[in-house]
Amino acid sequence: MEATATLNPKAGLGALLTPDNCALILIDHQPFQFAGLRSHDTQTIINNVVGLTKSAKAFGVPTLFTTVVEHRGGFLIKQLQDIFPDQKPIDRTFINTWEDTRVTDWVKATGKKKIVMAALWTEICLAMPVIQALGEGYEVYIVTDASGGVSLEAHEMAVMRMVQAGAVPLTWTVFASELQRDWARTETVPALAEMLIEHMGNVGTSLSWELQLLATPPTVSSAAPEGI
Repeated sequence: MEATATLNPKAGLGALLTPDNCALILIDHQPFQFAGLRSHDTQTIINNVVGLTKSAKAFGVPTLFTTVVEHRGGFLIKQLQDIFPDQKPIDRTFINTWEDTRVTDWVKATGKKKIVMAALWTEICLAMPVIQALGEGYEVYIVTDASGGVSLEAHEMAVMRMVQAGAVPLTWTVFASELQRDWARTETVPALAEMLIEHMGNVGTSLSWELQLLATPPTVSSAAPEGI
């Protein structure tokens, strides 16, 4: 009896993200949601979601902003809006983003089957659309460090629930790195380096230091023999 190979869509080169095979949806990064955030500190989530969004822009990944009842919960935070200043976020009444046909119509128009999502709060505004999209045949990637919940338990249980449903968890720098993939793709290296410096803490400071040292002309020791 011949063995039948089973294709695992979450393994192999095709499971990795590229600038051409995915789209990004950012959900409800608004003042009210940040006010209830307790799984992470607000500054960290803002830093990470801005780094994520800049990555998408640098690599040309289709990106959608959406808010929920913005006249009550507040506008999308300025740090994100400034990255795509001409995009008006889709403002919803649906708690579940995937139930708003404007969002799903946008996804269909991109032609992408790999959908990357980040949201506040993880247990509600991320979990609902992720679970529905998975059920409709999309491959969904959740950016856990650009999302957060009303408690650490709420965030962690939501991530477990989504993973059990088939979602793939990753962090914002993994997203950027998969898009870059090869340092020989030099056209996007400057933008990636800038994001690391601005949003990746000690990695960014170390990179800045390395660039400083590389730009420093070598000095000749006064003790060196003449002619060296």
